[in-house]
Amino acid sequence: MVLCSNQLFPILFADPFSLPEILPWVLDKTIISLFLFCFLLSTENLLVLTVATKETEGFTRFKRSAQFFNYKIQVLGLDEEWHGEDDKAAAGGGQKVRLLKSALKQHADKEDLIILFTESYDVLFASGPAELLKKFKQAKSKVVFSAENFIYPDRRLEAKYPQVRDGKRFLGSGGKNQFGISRYCISKWGLLFHCLKESINISLDRRSRIFQNLNGALDEVVLKFENSRVRARNLLYDTLPVMIHGNGPTKLQLNYLGNYIPRIWTFETGCTVCDEDGRSLTGYKVRTDLVQTLTWLLWALVAYSWLIFLSEHGKEYHAIKVIGPDEQLENAEARHLGMDLCRQDPSCEYYLSLDADVVLKNPETVRILIEQNKQVIAPLVSRHGKLWSNFWGALSPEGYYARSEDYVDIVQRRRVGIWNVPYISNIYLIKGKTLRSELDQGNLFQSSKLDADMAFCQNVRDRGVFMFLTNRHSFGHILSLENYETTHLHNDLWQIFSNPEDWEEKYIHENYTAALKGKLVEMPCPDVYWFPIFTDTACDELVEEMENFGQWSAGGNVDNRIQGGYENVPTIDIHMNQIRFEREWYKFLLEYIAPITEKLYPGYYTKTQFELAFVVRYRPDEQPSLVPHHDASTFTINIALNHVGIDYEGGGCRFLRYNCSVRAPRKGWTLMHPGRLTHYHEGLPTTKGTRYIAVSFLDP
Repeated sequence: MVLCSNQLFPILFADPFSLPEILPWVLDKTIISLFLFCFLLSTENLLVLTVATKETEGFTRFKRSAQFFNYKIQVLGLDEEWHGEDDKAAAGGGQKVRLLKSALKQHADKEDLIILFTESYDVLFASGPAELLKKFKQAKSKVVFSAENFIYPDRRLEAKYPQVRDGKRFLGSGGKNQFGISRYCISKWGLLFHCLKESINISLDRRSRIFQNLNGALDEVVLKFENSRVRARNLLYDTLPVMIHGNGPTKLQLNYLGNYIPRIWTFETGCTVCDEDGRSLTGYKVRTDLVQTLTWLLWALVAYSWLIFLSEHGKEYHAIKVIGPDEQLENAEARHLGMDLCRQDPSCEYYLSLDADVVLKNPETVRILIEQNKQVIAPLVSRHGKLWSNFWGALSPEGYYARSEDYVDIVQRRRVGIWNVPYISNIYLIKGKTLRSELDQGNLFQSSKLDADMAFCQNVRDRGVFMFLTNRHSFGHILSLENYETTHLHNDLWQIFSNPEDWEEKYIHENYTAALKGKLVEMPCPDVYWFPIFTDTACDELVEEMENFGQWSAGGNVDNRIQGGYENVPTIDIHMNQIRFEREWYKFLLEYIAPITEKLYPGYYTKTQFELAFVVRYRPDEQPSLVPHHDASTFTINIALNHVGIDYEGGGCRFLRYNCSVRAPRKGWTLMHPGRLTHYHEGLPTTKGTRYIAVSFLDP
């Protein structure tokens, strides 16, 4: 649209809030016929007007999109104190209206000027001025407004709008009264629009060719991926909007689209922390404050490991505060306390919130997060093999979880970048200065209706602070703690079902995979195989768990007889069912013993059923050896749980039929041999110390 001298300002209005006052003022200045229209559409003559009183992250995003597409922006009211809400009862008294009036007066004498008036906090550009002006020219109107499916704020005006065969029926209202324009003004504009639309050729962008209001239209909009760029497409009308407006409750979806529009934002290329020559500052000193805030439940889960951590690494941190169960703090209050410690310390540069269910594998996590230079940022962590993660890609209208189009791709790292998201949890980094400015308002975790993490994210969003998530690196994962056992000495042993990957990493020997391929399997005696299975940690914790239980007996205990199993030759032992470990032990046998058995004994298949599984203790003064016997099994495994020559001397196993002995069992390695008929054997004497082995009699 072109401003011909002394004629109606040609304006595209992405948000018509101010028009009840602006349009009559413009009409008063009109001298020549209102029907005169110029088509000298030059991108050099396009001016974008917007109102923004402070530099929010949404405003920064708007400016970046404008800069990327080479729009000329004039910002009205920047750094002014906002009074828009104070006088909203007076028609036309809004601060936004006054700012826009003043700006239009400044440009009243400029010929060939094209004006686009738009919001900024929740708007971004998806294409450049040339496409915008081309589509405006095709509209053949002097003034074009955005349109949507909802009429707001006065539904009584609905009858004033004619029915339409195609496209959106109602004038876009912006969704919320965030700039203080009164209901009277909006109502007056609704009438004014219909009075003047014919006389001065005003139209609505009904098919979202120029403006895409997301309110009520989320199902219409998808992302169109091309080789060089990504665009938002309106599937209902098959259009590519030039401007995207996250009006009403859809601002979060705008943030989601903002990850792609323009595409250059998705991958933050270049140096984010650089010196004046653009070189990466790799040697800067980072001071990290760690505050571990735990509720009583989390304390019960990780108290012992955190005490070890503090004893080993406590001096590396500026400040540490552990909140134990005796303080009886609620989750929200505990988290608020930790965050407040950083607020109150001017030297606190960053606050790291880390929950007990996060397992970090990347030692550079904190450095990577700091280098992104975001106010609030989280690393992607998810459950192994699951879509459960520490972020949501979108929210439902009620403020709860909704799956975004690319949520799965982000979790599985098929799309990699830094993402503006509405919800994060479990682990995130916040700048200290942000906590002392935008987020320095009460307990961010407190809510009468929402959980602590949801309340935190809502409060952060409401204060205009963006939350980001990065999946540009692999950082770690989230444990599943819903069924976590807390009654044992080493509770992780019971996690083979809930957290199998972590269980395997901690307890299965690093060379087990090689053994499964036949590379580390030895055969010291005929049909007797020897291979690594347990880590030292698995061996130690199983021994300590048995000693902590303490009820050693000479085989055939009551609990075991109920199962129906008997030891041919009683030993000093504790059975897996006595410590309620039989389900987990069966899972271990099925997952790790069965596959290697079927490779070593071709044609034999097993479901690793067992009636007897126990840990045996040998001592010179208790039970040093075992007389010759057959095992009541199809095959047997014996796992050495401590070191010969260090923890004990002597021991081993002799197979009488073959006159073959294994005298130096290796910790974490298992002997596997047939039972019943062929492998009649004895336990050799332990001459010093205490020897432990884990034994299982297995049948098909």
